[in-house]
Amino acid sequence: MSLLEFINVYFSNDDSSIIKNLSFKIEAGDFISIVGPSGSGKSSLLKLCSHLHKPSSGKILYKSIDMLDYDPIEIRKNICYCFQTPHLFGNTVLENLTFPYKIRNKPANMDRVKYLLNLFNMSTDYLEKDTTNLSGGEKQRISLIRSLIIKPEVLLLDEVTSALDVDNTKIVENIINILNEEGVTILWITHNPEQSRKYANKILTIENGSLKSLEVLR
Repeated sequence: MSLLEFINVYFSNDDSSIIKNLSFKIEAGDFISIVGPSGSGKSSLLKLCSHLHKPSSGKILYKSIDMLDYDPIEIRKNICYCFQTPHLFGNTVLENLTFPYKIRNKPANMDRVKYLLNLFNMSTDYLEKDTTNLSGGEKQRISLIRSLIIKPEVLLLDEVTSALDVDNTKIVENIINILNEEGVTILWITHNPEQSRKYANKILTIENGSLKSLEVLR
């Protein structure tokens, strides 16, 4: 049984056709790099995977059930989308990193929060920092940590290392690879040819909203 399956999916926005007749399967444990020219529909594909967009026609199945039959909030608890431009809220980093517990009505596990900060080479001093004072790279890492507080089933990454230096990019790549080895399914948009082949088992290429190829690497 495929974890996610696109069946003849089209998506249009403001009378503009963005995704055209996409059909492919994502298996549990896949690490898929998504590549293609800017404006080809890669981000829209991730938004369809996370129920942020609904297909104009066709179906997206999640565990063999039409995604439209699920509560979107429940979908997003299992399928986490990290935007290229991170969206932080509230006043502090702490508010962002305890939010995943809040929406699940669970007490915050501060040991988990501190563990992840350390994993990303960030000190606990960040917890009290104002989100508006963070750099672009810091916001990207905090956004990614927030997505990992509760380990997701599927992690959707939209160029999440674009604002990071070489050292922090390597840290993020290693963490994502470890997560995949632990069973998390990864879909990662990247414009870096080396990054796209480093850990992925498949490369999905999109051009003009259509599937050009799905290459199996390993």
